[in-house]
Amino acid sequence: MLSNTSRLLAGALALAAVPVQAIVPVQAADLRGGSLPVAYAAPVQPMSIVSEVRIGGAVQDPGSAERDTNNTNGEILFAKPLVSLDPFWQAFVPRPTVGGSYNFGGRTSYAYIGATWTVDLFPKTFNNIVFLEGFFGAGAHNGHTGLKATTPPGFNSLGCNPLFREAAALGFRLTEHWSIMATVEHMSNAGLCSNNRGLTNYGGKIGYTF
Repeated sequence: MLSNTSRLLAGALALAAVPVQAIVPVQAADLRGGSLPVAYAAPVQPMSIVSEVRIGGAVQDPGSAERDTNNTNGEILFAKPLVSLDPFWQAFVPRPTVGGSYNFGGRTSYAYIGATWTVDLFPKTFNNIVFLEGFFGAGAHNGHTGLKATTPPGFNSLGCNPLFREAAALGFRLTEHWSIMATVEHMSNAGLCSNNRGLTNYGGKIGYTF
């Protein structure tokens, strides 16, 4: 009886002498194996003054005289001048934007400057992958600005120069850096000139975030 008790006591002392460090890593490894995947998050602060570059294409105003022509488009979005850690307030801070669109059919081409607002759509549901964008600014163009009666065939009567430009996009982040977008853009003079046919283009873009 005494011999069995001695053996039990010796075993307990030996177990107590095992270092804690030898046990903890096994438990930590088990916990890591059962953890949930981390949701994607876009960079909060870009690594340079340039936040993102984009290139894409569009069809030129399908319902107008400039239909049946295509554009190529390029954009540079700069870093936000202010950064907030609160996603709600961060959405109100736009990225300064410059860009241009060239029409392959010799119709209206233009350059623009303004601001782009980006907001994630249902971030908890889509893991910050889907986003909406809005742009507002001004664009200078090489289209027709004279009287409607003198508008050359194949051109819209835009009235004046420059014009207001508004744009919207629905985008999907493929990775931390790459994204794709479906876009719509409109340029007009808001009725400030005698003619205001405007220009509305539909297209898509691919973007690289730094």
